[in-house]
Amino acid sequence: MARSLWKGAISFGLVHIPVEMYSATSEHALDLTMLDRRDFSPVGFKRYNKNNNQEVSWDDIVKGYAYADGAYVVLSEEDLRRANVEATQTIDILAFVDAEQVPLLYYDSPYYLAPGKGGDKVYALLRETLRKTGKIGIANVVIRVKQHLAALVCVGDVIVMNTLRYDDEIRSTDELNIPSSTAKAAAITDKELKMAMALVEGMSEDWKPAQYHDSYRDDVLALVEKKIREHQTKTVTMPGKEKAPAHTGNVVDLVALLQKSLGKKPAGKTRAANDDDEEEAPPAPKRKTAAKAPAKAAAKPPAKARAAPARRKSA
Repeated sequence: MARSLWKGAISFGLVHIPVEMYSATSEHALDLTMLDRRDFSPVGFKRYNKNNNQEVSWDDIVKGYAYADGAYVVLSEEDLRRANVEATQTIDILAFVDAEQVPLLYYDSPYYLAPGKGGDKVYALLRETLRKTGKIGIANVVIRVKQHLAALVCVGDVIVMNTLRYDDEIRSTDELNIPSSTAKAAAITDKELKMAMALVEGMSEDWKPAQYHDSYRDDVLALVEKKIREHQTKTVTMPGKEKAPAHTGNVVDLVALLQKSLGKKPAGKTRAANDDDEEEAPPAPKRKTAAKAPAKAAAKPPAKARAAPARRKSA
């Protein structure tokens, strides 16, 4: 049984739904340990007192808020909980909005919400209401010491609480060089668009998340297994020469690329990137061939390189 990360209730209007929160994801990152290359010993980090340089154990560590230079107010976990008990125990729904109105850019971390004791019916009521209306609930919730904006979404039979980024956490795109739909440099033709749409249609399929996996992680772990089998357990592979990236021109023939992607041969050869503004050079005139010299004369080597005449064999 998974361990719940948080217990409280969903609250909207006079409705109160006891719930427990569980992590909806699990990380599978490569767990690499830092080693000293001289003897391959693990490198550790110490928690130390910056005043006397003595190591500090976890039992002696507390959290403090610096209200002035070198002056702190110590806050315990109980202090943080008591500061606003209601905020730390409720997922307070502020509004219901259409799901498509919230861009994916705002979504952060998902959590499963399961009904708490006696909350099955009201949990199911909210779930079915979200499903039938196509709405999501926008809520406030405090997890540990941070208040989050969150979206309550119906996913199958589960209510998922997805924390959201605040608007001021989304960076502006004003400084990015993004071509507008009317930019001349980014103009696309109807033919290019139709072929791109045909390519997308040909590659379209049902969403099957199980068929996608971290192939890079798999390859690294396969390399680890190979090194273990070959007893290369304490060797360091030095970096080699990187392959130069393939040269690409500035001008791209989208039609040719799309035709290749669709399994068709290009209608014609594409011009080089630096030739788009230049006229094609005329073919070079053929050289006139000189009259053939007699075979013996043609066979004569240059004076300097001429071999000495062979000696006559004596009779």
